[in-house]
Amino acid sequence: MEIYQHFRKEEHHFIDQVLEWQDTVKRQYAPKLTDFLDPREQQIVQSVIGRDEEVHFAFFGGAPFVERKRALLYPPYFQPSEEDYEVALFEVRYPSKFVTIGHRQVLGALMSLGLRRGKFGDILMKDERIQFLAANEISDYIRLHLHAIDKANVSIEKKPLTDIIQLEENWQDATITVSSLRLDAILSQAFHASRQKIQSFIENGLVKVNWKIVEQAHFECREGDVLSARGFGRCKIITIDGKTKKDRWRIHVGIQK
Repeated sequence: MEIYQHFRKEEHHFIDQVLEWQDTVKRQYAPKLTDFLDPREQQIVQSVIGRDEEVHFAFFGGAPFVERKRALLYPPYFQPSEEDYEVALFEVRYPSKFVTIGHRQVLGALMSLGLRRGKFGDILMKDERIQFLAANEISDYIRLHLHAIDKANVSIEKKPLTDIIQLEENWQDATITVSSLRLDAILSQAFHASRQKIQSFIENGLVKVNWKIVEQAHFECREGDVLSARGFGRCKIITIDGKTKKDRWRIHVGIQK
């Protein structure tokens, strides 16, 4: 199918899933709600569904600024509201005077419940407050089973979405030049780190491309990719502007730390 040629091979399985959702909406003439999707998966939904007049789509994950969102695919007659996305917000109560809890610990505790990642949205942290978003259909299960994060005893409280922690993203524009479009080359320049150090991070599973772990330093990046390295932050490839006179790639990136 022609659509596959625009995507990496590892994304083909998800494309098949989107096509299945699209077909279900057409056959049943009823809305289809997905699990939480990362931003790259949301891009794929947009590309695959395109301007299909029989299937519309929209995304919501609890607030406009969150990354992970549920998709709602629906026929033209349907008018979606926020309630249709079935998103629940939880706040974590923990002894903040004695314990420090990080994003990794929260995600680890959620994953230990035996549920897939798609059932959870963003994890939000500001000052000493911790919140996370989840699919409403698992709310009772979470309240029944989540009692500890790392070594800290916790309690959780379901909150209205209007109480969500407000976060802002700050991206700095930059132009870098690299010898190749390899993952290690781009991260090294974007984060001003040695190529050897970045390669070590990649080999140890500490680097992601489009929210998926990549362990090959030679992985070739593309325009639109979002790269992250633990402890360094994120960068996104905004445009690849061609080569310089010295045969190096000039790349416009956004850097978030």
